[in-house]
Amino acid sequence: MIIAEIGTSHGGDLIRARELISAAAEAGADCAKFQYVIADEILHRATGSVQLPGGAVDLYQRFRLLQQPPPFFEQLMLQCTAAGIAFLCTPFGAESASRLNQLGVQRFKVASPELNHAPLLRQLSGYAKPVILSAGVSLLGDIERALEVLSGVEVTLLHCVTAYPAPEEDYNLRLLPLLRALFGVCCGVSDHSLDPLLVPVVAAAQGATVIEKHITLSRSGGGLDDPIAITAADFARMAAAVRRVAAQAARLETGDNTLQRQLEREYGSRRVQAVLGDGRKRLAPSERANYRRSNRSIHALRNIVAGTVIDADAVGVLRSEHNLNPGLSPWLLQQITGCVAARDITDGAGLVWDDIITRAD
Repeated sequence: MIIAEIGTSHGGDLIRARELISAAAEAGADCAKFQYVIADEILHRATGSVQLPGGAVDLYQRFRLLQQPPPFFEQLMLQCTAAGIAFLCTPFGAESASRLNQLGVQRFKVASPELNHAPLLRQLSGYAKPVILSAGVSLLGDIERALEVLSGVEVTLLHCVTAYPAPEEDYNLRLLPLLRALFGVCCGVSDHSLDPLLVPVVAAAQGATVIEKHITLSRSGGGLDDPIAITAADFARMAAAVRRVAAQAARLETGDNTLQRQLEREYGSRRVQAVLGDGRKRLAPSERANYRRSNRSIHALRNIVAGTVIDADAVGVLRSEHNLNPGLSPWLLQQITGCVAARDITDGAGLVWDDIITRAD
């Protein structure tokens, strides 16, 4: 499966969305992917400015502007059907997941920062639909825990580097056979590197069954991800190359290096070896600073007074980014709910153990 990541590059404009869907279909994508953005499901309003490929952005406010009602996504689904490609969308919390399920989506996509969003993963597991799970900015234990929650549904795991753009040498694509063997799931790659071809074709040679890459009408189009996306013409080149390499890989016996040598001749031995890496799972250099900050953690959703009970409405599972300190793991949310605050906790703060005395009951 080749996924054209449109995300929010439509900017809420259905005409632009239709153009992007048509471009993706004509370029050979099997699927067009979008993001069901509800700002309060992703960030605290005090998150402030976040550095993105196009510059610093007040991301919470931008997400607010990108919010769209359910009929907008229903139109996207219809446009995908008309174009002959599948519709895929990423939820970021309970409301967006529920709305997508009500729209009748066939599968869900989970973004890398939500790999540890315990409540969302449990909700998606309950829908019993296939999940494509990105695993950027993560360690093996993070992946294992997410897959345990999703053990009852079909999962495809996407290796990813959570950096924008991601250096191609950080991709470590020898991980794909390891992840496939370790977890017993199909594996692919979500690629944020700038080169249209290198990471996707080497991933295909390593047995990737899914390739996801951002598509744009123009890198200067103003979308959050447009600066790291590829044009429709480049996407078409990528899709054709991936299918050619995947077909070649399927015919080779285990241990046959013919295809790798061919790719080294086409793209350069040094580049191919760099993108293959050593196959050890660890945080890539370009994403280390994002670990725990891009991922979810427990944050206060209002001022919490010392001595009061921390109820379910007082805390949420949000991305911290770089202006808020990360809190406790989302896997502890049920334990935290019902505890008593040991001290005043500021709205937006990440909760830590020193904030908590004991459970009220």
